[in-house]
Amino acid sequence: MDKSVARPAPARQRDLFMAFLRIGLLGFGGGPAMIPLVQQEVVKRHAWLDDEEFSDILAIANTLPGPIATKMPGYIGYRVGGVAGCINAVLAVILPTIIAMIALLGVFSRYRDVAWIQGMGQGVVPVVMVMMGQLAWDFLNKSQLALGWLVSLAMAAVAGVLIYWLGVHPGWVIGGILAAALLRPTSKREATP
Repeated sequence: MDKSVARPAPARQRDLFMAFLRIGLLGFGGGPAMIPLVQQEVVKRHAWLDDEEFSDILAIANTLPGPIATKMPGYIGYRVGGVAGCINAVLAVILPTIIAMIALLGVFSRYRDVAWIQGMGQGVVPVVMVMMGQLAWDFLNKSQLALGWLVSLAMAAVAGVLIYWLGVHPGWVIGGILAAALLRPTSKREATP
């Protein structure tokens, strides 16, 4: 059976909820900071997806509008648990934020000038930086294995120039790469089994 058509084993709704609840509770720094946590839960801990499937989902989620913190749980939940899994995963990932915002907004507003309150937010930044660096390193290694160092570094350089120096939205860059991959003619060697 073709790997791209293979469906993962259905996840128990309780496992799905708990996995995304952990992500929602520990995902300080917003959606991008949650990506390594999602990978840890769905690829490494539960093996609902492999690294390649996760990378594909991440690439497509980045091209679509809206917050990645709900797009990825929604799709992954649907993929491993159907419609109930989609709803379950999205609720699990957003509930901690909703509850924390309601409970803590008044406290933070009242005590915002207290040094330890300011330090809480600043203290999380280095941890998120390390998590994002680890994810970038993992993706660089996967890219190198699939495309080689030269192509991987060239694509990273071009993407960096487009995004950071020319101000092109990352979604357009990823969409362009996806379109180029779809429109690329297949060589006879690739087409033959």
